[in-house]
Amino acid sequence: MTKLLGVIAIAAVAFAVAPVQAAKHAMGGCSSGNLEKTETAIEAMPDGDGKAVAQKEIASAQDSLLNGKMGACGMHLNKAMHATMGK
Repeated sequence: MTKLLGVIAIAAVAFAVAPVQAAKHAMGGCSSGNLEKTETAIEAMPDGDGKAVAQKEIASAQDSLLNGKMGACGMHLNKAMHATMGK
């Protein structure tokens, strides 16, 4: 019976951790490397409203990353990436 409870506990932990890992990958990969790539793309942009928006979003993403707010970081990084693509 104790072995069964152990297996159930391990399964419960696995099911609790899996959505967190999935969310981490779905948020656009908020990482230092991705922030650097986006910053490089922003620097190459011509001056204007789009560049200003992208710079604001990348600053917010960096702040969120430093504060451990990975969801917010991913959201801001995604907005900055879209701003670099132009419309």
